[in-house]
Amino acid sequence: LSGLDPAQPYFQGTPVGVRLDKSDAEFVDVIHTDSAPTIPYLGFGMSIAIGHLDFYPNGGEQMPGCGKNPVSQIVDIDGIWEGTRDFVACNHLRSYKYYSDSIMHPDGFLGYACASYDVFETENCFPCPHEGCPNMGHFADKFKGKIKNNFVKLYLNTGEAKDFALWRYKVTVTLSGNSKVKGYVNLALYGSGGNTRQHQIFKGTLQPDNIYTSFIDAEVNIGTVTKVKFLWNNNWLNPTFPKLGAATITVQSGENG
Repeated sequence: LSGLDPAQPYFQGTPVGVRLDKSDAEFVDVIHTDSAPTIPYLGFGMSIAIGHLDFYPNGGEQMPGCGKNPVSQIVDIDGIWEGTRDFVACNHLRSYKYYSDSIMHPDGFLGYACASYDVFETENCFPCPHEGCPNMGHFADKFKGKIKNNFVKLYLNTGEAKDFALWRYKVTVTLSGNSKVKGYVNLALYGSGGNTRQHQIFKGTLQPDNIYTSFIDAEVNIGTVTKVKFLWNNNWLNPTFPKLGAATITVQSGENG
């Protein structure tokens, strides 16, 4: 039984006989996409964990792509009716869009077990444990026999628009060079499964011999890494023409470590 952003008003905090609960089926998975408080944020979805697996994409409150201005949101690529519905309840309706997208991406939407979304953004919940991570959506039941805890909260990020699936990688870069400089570092990942766009992994003071670690939520499952493209740039024109490079770059897949 899959709960697609179960309703919060009149249901949250009620007895299990009234609302969706893990006792309702052998396996209950839930996608929370609009779990901000109803007052004052007009959140339509429930925030509490109620299933065997509870997924909180992007933290479960505000979905990427739902903050567009009203005109661009209503004049949607899928039509005026779809755009109007999104304008009224964009976060709430993301749940079924993620679910339908998950059918097309059986290896995507991996949820990382974590105490909170803030902790998910650190290295504490990465990579997946040896038993793997469950997939949010249609293939969540593949994880049915591996659940150990009473409630499992899972976090992940999604794209702003279809295709929503992203694949998480941790990248670690050791800089080389002769002098520090203010600027930014971008990386693009190339692999047997495809290539990513450039992702900014750091902005600020670039110090040679320093190690910089960041996460890339890639728009493609790159498979086996074949190449990493490293680019850096100054924030402003520097007459000394500083040179920087990457002494080492490590890429770690969230799926298998």
